Amino acid sequence: MTPPSTSMDTEVRLRIQKIEDAAQGIRAFELVSENAEDLPPFTPGSHIKVQVPNGEFRKYSLCNDPGERHHYVITVKREAQGRGGSISLVDEAREGQILSATMPDNAFALVDNPDSLIFIAGGIGITPILSMIRSFGELAPCPWKLYYLSQAPETTAYLDELTHPDIKAHVKIHHDYGDPANSFDLWPVLEKPNRGHVYCCGPRGLMEGVRDMSGHWSPARIHFESFLEGGGKKPDDQPFRVELAKSGREFEIPVGKSILSVLLEAGVKVSYSCESGTCGSCRTRMLQGSADHRDMVLMPEEQEAEIMVCVSRATCEKLVLDL
Repeated sequence: MTPPSTSMDTEVRLRIQKIEDAAQGIRAFELVSENAEDLPPFTPGSHIKVQVPNGEFRKYSLCNDPGERHHYVITVKREAQGRGGSISLVDEAREGQILSATMPDNAFALVDNPDSLIFIAGGIGITPILSMIRSFGELAPCPWKLYYLSQAPETTAYLDELTHPDIKAHVKIHHDYGDPANSFDLWPVLEKPNRGHVYCCGPRGLMEGVRDMSGHWSPARIHFESFLEGGGKKPDDQPFRVELAKSGREFEIPVGKSILSVLLEAGVKVSYSCESGTCGSCRTRMLQGSADHRDMVLMPEEQEAEIMVCVSRATCEKLVLDL
C-alpha cells in the first residue's frame, strides 16, 4: 500500500486531452503529461488531487487501468450542493488546459492475494472500483462481484462497459429511481462473513449502512473510500478551538474547514492520506474535549480518546490533541 502522505506531494503538470460525458451530470477527463511523457505509476484504488480552475485542490479517484502509463482518467459528478470544486471543473475546464496535480496516492488499495472480492459502489463511487476491475484484464485474481447502486440508468457512469457480456455475470446494477423504498438490500450479500474482502465507495449513507451490516466481519476485510472530503458539513456546525499539547499552540477551526486543513496551513506536520475519514492515517489522541466523530474507522470504545482530524469536529469549545 502507498504510504500515507505527510505533505503536499511533488506536483505533476497535466494537460486535458479529452473531455466527454460519462452519464447525465457526470464528465470524464482524460489527462496526459504536459511534456508527453509517461505518467507516474499508480495502483488500483489510487487518487490524485487536482487544482481545478477556481484554484482549489480536490481529490479524484483514477478510474483507468493502472497499466496505462500514457494517461490518467478521472470522472467527476457535478455536485450542485458541494463546495464548488466539481462545478468549477465540469463547467470551466477545457480541452488543452493545463492543470496542476499531486502524485498518485492510495488509501483504498487492493490487498494481495484476496480469496474473493465484493465491490459495493454507490453513484460516482464506482470510479476507484472501476480501476480495480479494469486492472484484472482477462484473468481476475479471484472470484469477484460488483453491486453498483444508482438512481437511474441515465445517471449511471460506465453503464455500457459494466453490462458488457464479458463481465455481465459479475455485475449487479440496481436503480432506486430516488425512492428509498426501492433501495437494494445488501444484507444477503454481507450476512455470512468469508475469507474475502469487501470494498465500498459511495455516499456516506451507503458506507454507514455497509459498516453496520458488516460489524460481524473482521475489520481487516472491510475497506471504505469516500469521494467527499471533510465528512460533509452539518447545518448546526460551529467553530471551535484546538490546542496542541506538545507546543501549546491554539487554532480556530471555522465552519467548513477541517482540523487537518487548518493545521497543515499552519505548517503543523500531521500524517494523512484519504481526507475522508476512511483510512485511519490521521488518527490522533484526544487529551481533552469531546468530538463529533464523522469517520468510518474508530470503534465506539476508541472514540473517547481518539479523533480523525481530517473529518471530525468538536462538540465543545476546545479540543486538546496530542500533537
